[in-house]
Amino acid sequence: MCALFGWLDYKGIVPYRVLRKLTQALANAAEERGTDAAGISYVKDGKVIIFKRPKVAHKIHFNAPDGTKAVMGHTRLATQGDKKQNYNNHPFAGHADKEFAFAHNGVLWNDKELRKDGTIPNSYIDTDSYIGVQLIEKQGKLDFDSLQYMAETVEGNFTFTVLDQFNNLYIIKGSNPMYLLHFESIGLYVYASTETIMKKALKQMGLHKFESKSVDTEEGDILRIDRNGKITRSHFEPKIYRSKYVSWYDYDDSPYYNMHEEILLAYCGCYGVDSSDVELLLDYGYTCDEIEDMLADQSLLQEALKDVKYICGEDIYESCYGGVF
Repeated sequence: MCALFGWLDYKGIVPYRVLRKLTQALANAAEERGTDAAGISYVKDGKVIIFKRPKVAHKIHFNAPDGTKAVMGHTRLATQGDKKQNYNNHPFAGHADKEFAFAHNGVLWNDKELRKDGTIPNSYIDTDSYIGVQLIEKQGKLDFDSLQYMAETVEGNFTFTVLDQFNNLYIIKGSNPMYLLHFESIGLYVYASTETIMKKALKQMGLHKFESKSVDTEEGDILRIDRNGKITRSHFEPKIYRSKYVSWYDYDDSPYYNMHEEILLAYCGCYGVDSSDVELLLDYGYTCDEIEDMLADQSLLQEALKDVKYICGEDIYESCYGGVF
């Protein structure tokens, strides 16, 4: 579980000091989904700049220069690749027909397979996310076609962001969350992995007082926001995966589910939460996104578990043994 965050200023009327503070506010709020490392990318004089450190976000000063049109950020919960080796942290640099920066929220598990079969070369970067960069580079270009190829080749749970040297921002929406707002009156797009992160940052900045509109992003969407604020869209075909985990609402006995659940069960221990508790919440209809928010605020988790365990101990027991059936 990591977090993506950032903004794109296409009218140039938001003061630099506000944008600089917005970057820091988003990064600090995004700590709830990752404290192992944090970083941002932006464009300066036509070059993609990446600044990242193996530290918690609030201990890093993010100062993109005056005149920056867009910032793409990431906070990391490390699952593969030693965070102390800064090259394993996000964002990653890429080079195709143009320079770009790349960030990922989620976990990919076919990186070793793709290296073994020669689809992508070996790399000193150990992070699973880096295969996304290599797959784009293999196509020799950064566009909708290469992003579709990348998204349909990787296996795992993900949402990706890409920033190119011309300040075009791409969002590749997989099964992981993304919340995108458009402040049309001031010419600003702001995004974060969750609405909770967004609200916390905007309230700190006072930007919540400005009128904004949520931009829909569905699984399989590829969005391109150009430096003038225009959105164009494309699509990729999401994968589905087999699993032993079937929720109570799967009455059709479908053998498929979104692998997001399996990843959630794998990393919940990093938060000191037993996987059996997560399975219980999943069985009773809580979504992966809702449980991820609970991991960040465990008072919510305990409240939900209390309710579900009450149902298990009382209602279900009574149904099964009290003569209802």
